[in-house]
Amino acid sequence: MEEKKVLIVDDQNGIRILLMEVFSSEGYKTFQAANGKMALEIVRSDSPDLVLLDMKIPGMDGLEILKHIKEVNPAIKVIMMTAYGELDMIKEATELGALRHFTKPFDIDEMRTAVNMELKGGAVH
Repeated sequence: MEEKKVLIVDDQNGIRILLMEVFSSEGYKTFQAANGKMALEIVRSDSPDLVLLDMKIPGMDGLEILKHIKEVNPAIKVIMMTAYGELDMIKEATELGALRHFTKPFDIDEMRTAVNMELKGGAVH
C-alpha cells in the first residue's frame, strides 16, 4: 500500500517538528512548509493526501492557502489549526472545504486520531 502523505503548514518550527514526528511514527510520509508559497509548491509537486494548515501564517493566510490547495486538487483533505477566537475564519474555512479544525493548544492524540480516521479509516480504495 502506498504511503499516505501529510503536509504540515505552520510558521512555528516547533509545531512542525512535533507534528512531523507524530505522523512519521504513524507511518505517513511527512512534508513541512513554513509559508504558503512553500506549501503550494509541495502540494503541486508531491500531492499530499492531507494538509494540516495553520490559519495564521505571515504572508498568505490559511484561508488563502486553503483556496489555492483546493484549486490545485479538490481531493486533498485539509484540517485547520487555529488560535482561540478565530471563529469567523473557521466558518469560512469550512465553506471552502476544510474538514475540521483544532484550536491551539490542541491535544496531539485527538489530532492523530482525526488524521488516522481521514487517511486510514473511512473509504477503502
